[in-house]
Amino acid sequence: MSRKVLLIEDEPNIAEAIRFLLTREGWQVETHAEGTDALLVIQGAKPDLVILDVMLPGKSGMEILRDLRELEELRNLPVLMLTARGQSKDREMAENAGVSRFMTKPFSNAEVLTAVRDLHAQASRS
Repeated sequence: MSRKVLLIEDEPNIAEAIRFLLTREGWQVETHAEGTDALLVIQGAKPDLVILDVMLPGKSGMEILRDLRELEELRNLPVLMLTARGQSKDREMAENAGVSRFMTKPFSNAEVLTAVRDLHAQASRS
């Protein structure tokens, strides 16, 4: 079974930390740091899971998520959204846009691993 994650995060330290963590767990991780063409990158990469930052240059994670959910072939793709702003309205907006899981920075390695494992397991069952 494929275990491919596309990480869309513009903060290099966070991207590298998550990439290292998931690679160590056996995941194939691709990273991307730009919002503008993120949808095309997702379509091209065909990941099993997307980790998406809310605040990206060019286009926000919320806009990308909404665009993703409008595409039939990507409607059910698991998306773990990361944000530095943990306000309930941000979480509510993400849930309304179709996010699979929402996580506030800073987070622990264990939280990321648990979320990725859970989302992958759920997607594998459906």
